[in-house]
Amino acid sequence: MRLTAVAYGLLALFALGVPLLGIYPVFMMQLLCLAMFACAYNLLLGFGRMLSFGHAAFFGAAAYATGWLVTAHAWGPGAAIVAGVVVAGLLGLAVGALAIRRQGIYFAMITLALAQLVYFVCLEAPFTGGENGLQGVPRGKLLGFLPLKSDVVLYYVVLAAFVAVFLFIRRVVHSPFGQVLKAIRDNEPRAISLGYEINRYKLLAFVLSATLAGFAGSLKALVFGFVTLSDVQQSTSGEVILMTLLGGTGTFFGPVVGAAVVATLQQYLSDLVGGWVIAIIGVVFVACVLSFRRGIVGELAAARWLRRAPPPR
Repeated sequence: MRLTAVAYGLLALFALGVPLLGIYPVFMMQLLCLAMFACAYNLLLGFGRMLSFGHAAFFGAAAYATGWLVTAHAWGPGAAIVAGVVVAGLLGLAVGALAIRRQGIYFAMITLALAQLVYFVCLEAPFTGGENGLQGVPRGKLLGFLPLKSDVVLYYVVLAAFVAVFLFIRRVVHSPFGQVLKAIRDNEPRAISLGYEINRYKLLAFVLSATLAGFAGSLKALVFGFVTLSDVQQSTSGEVILMTLLGGTGTFFGPVVGAAVVATLQQYLSDLVGGWVIAIIGVVFVACVLSFRRGIVGELAAARWLRRAPPPR
């Protein structure tokens, strides 16, 4: 516990000092948005054991909603983010209500099919900009006085949002709802025999995950100032699965580590190897899956638990 507290303290100092360390704030904001996205997905996969192949639909739908409201209707960034989150939550409710009726690969295929439908809407709808997407999304002022045009100010806003999402997910997992969700994950027939209506718990977990993913997408739209079809593409859903598995499902900090690894490789290797960065990330993923089946953080946690366990008699 003490080592964990020290690690969190050092990470907090690093995060607060990013602008002073000369690190590109936009890259760090991208990393934090991806980390939020991965943490939201981990709530579904790691603690609910529901493999979704279409989570980019919620991420991208919220980004499009926020970008459209800011550019076409001159909404403030705060109201536009809230609207994007609501859109993601309602979409998650609709998709989840259909998907939770099935399990395993059938659940995954339903989410994939519905996500492709969202992609088609974003491609053909007149207000999304089609293949060009939404360009020139203004950042504006948050709450009327915080100038988000400044990268430093926006970085601290995104950092505060990430911390809030991270703590919220921890609270949800440690709540009675989270304990029931983990019981369903570990032994669904036993949870049913105890009288729990598992579909309600699954649907709530799905909606929470979709809503938080939409929050990350809305912030991403403001950070970069544009929204494109890549935000709702299947490749984005694949990336969030990769980040979650790479860091470690069922751990709180694993998705953050996975997002940091993927974002760093994409940022710093793309200039050196070009399109080969996708192949390199694939090789890294295969190597980690073969060497660390629980993910990076999961293996570290397991090794620490083995060291602290009493020796067999």
